[in-house]
Formats: sequence, C-alpha cells, structure tokens
Amino acid sequence: MTQFKIAFIGLGTMGYPMAGHLANAGHDVTVYNRTTAKAKQWTDTYPGAYALTPALAAASADFVFTCVGNDDDLREVYCGEHGILSTAKPGTVLIDNTTASADVSREIAAHAAEKSLAFLDAPVSGGEAGAVNGCLTVMVGGDQTTFNKAKPIIDCFAKATTLMGEIGFGQITKMANQLCIAGILQGLSEAITLAKAAGLDIEQMTEVLKHGAAGSWQLENRAATMAKDEFDFGFAIDWMRKDLGICFDAADKLNIELPLAKQVDAKYEELQQRGYQRADTSVLIKQFDTDKR
Repeated sequence: MTQFKIAFIGLGTMGYPMAGHLANAGHDVTVYNRTTAKAKQWTDTYPGAYALTPALAAASADFVFTCVGNDDDLREVYCGEHGILSTAKPGTVLIDNTTASADVSREIAAHAAEKSLAFLDAPVSGGEAGAVNGCLTVMVGGDQTTFNKAKPIIDCFAKATTLMGEIGFGQITKMANQLCIAGILQGLSEAITLAKAAGLDIEQMTEVLKHGAAGSWQLENRAATMAKDEFDFGFAIDWMRKDLGICFDAADKLNIELPLAKQVDAKYEELQQRGYQRADTSVLIKQFDTDKR
C-alpha cells in the first residue's frame, strides 16, 4: 500500500490505538492531543511525531483524522484559530471518526469544500477492544470518490468500512447503532436479572441463547461480566448519554419518538447520580439493585 502523510487529532480511548495502527502500517503519522503529555506518550509507543496544534499537525498531511469529544470540540479543531482548515493543503482528505451530529458534519464539510478539501463523516463502532485490535466497524458519509481514496487507509484499523450515503449518513447510522445498543442492554439487563433470581447458570444461558434469535455482540461479550458486576470496559455511560442526546436532537428535528431510548437514558442518569459515570454501558443492569447506596 502507498504510504501517506497522516495527521491524527485526538488521542482518547479510541484515537490512541487507531493512530497507532496507521503508524504501524508504515504511514508517516503526526498526532495532536489537547494534553501534550498524551501525544508525547504516543510517540514513545509508536513511530511518528506530535504537533502542538491541529493546524501544525495538518499542514502537510494527505489525510487528516479527527476523533474528539463532541460537536463543539470538532468546530474548534477544524475551524478554530489553530484549526485544521487554516493550514490543510487543497486536496487533503479529512476523515472524522467522532460520534457527533449529522448537522456538524455537514457544516464542516461545507467549510472544507470552500478550501478545496474533501470531508467524510466516519464514526466507528466496536469499543476500546475494537480499536486496540484494529477491527472497528466504520460507517461513512460522503461521496464515492473520496471514500475510495480513504478506505484503504481507514482499513488499517477497521474490519468493515461502508459508505452509507451523503455527508451526515455516517452519523445517522451511528445513531441507529447506539439506539440498538441501548435497547439490547435494557433487554439483557432484564433477562440476566430474571435468570439470576431463578438460579440459572448465566454462562450456560449465554451459550444457548447466542445461537438463537436473541444472539448479539452484547450477549456474547457482556452477559457474563454483567452477572459478575464487572463494568470496566472503556465506553462510559457519560459518553453513551452524550450519544443518546444526539439521537434525541435528531429525532426532534424528524418529528419522531424514541420512547425506549428515553427510558434507558433516564436509567443512565440515575446511575450517574449513584456514581457510575465512568462505568461501562452494561452497568445498566444496576438499575435493578435492591441496595442503591
């Protein structure tokens, strides 16, 4: 594969290993992180360099990846005084892996087009383990030509990279993903609570159910740990509530209801108040605790 100059902006739980896969594939990677110490740590782990601003990281890049927190963070790293758009050269492909709104994706894409830059919204699914193991699912919004250029690069950290349609459609697909997860975790929480109360062996139950219509990634990977009260798997309920908020905003604009997701969100809010802000989303089962200290 041809080697490219790549900038990667945002070295959180997901971005840190994703950038590492790009570097390990032989690309010339320059990273930026709001906390410079994290960027230095990355360069101690992987081949590459770090920059002190997104603008400096992006200045000579062929591809720029972003993986930050929310819409406002995106506007800052792209459009701020030291943002990507201030230095990126014409023809650069911008790829945003943040879970954000479709609106902000369209907004940034429009600004990028004014500077002859291409943009893809490309949120990911697969959690920390997927990022570390390079097997994320990437759902992309943008045009076919840009997607074709970017896909071999994205595939350095992905097992499935799919163009879903125009700008914003990647984010809409990610919203659907998060809504599915919320519903599955609620059902799984109820199922495990019932099974435990009846004295069922949860691991045996999981082995049986995974082959039937109830089979899912959450069942196979979280049922046993939920039953054991283990909830340290990277994707915190703080982030899930942020993602669900994006879904609710989109639903309001489309004049549709999301009743189950709102129920789950309310339970997550209660769990935050109980001190579970940084626990994995599977902590939803704790809603059924009789001891809620």
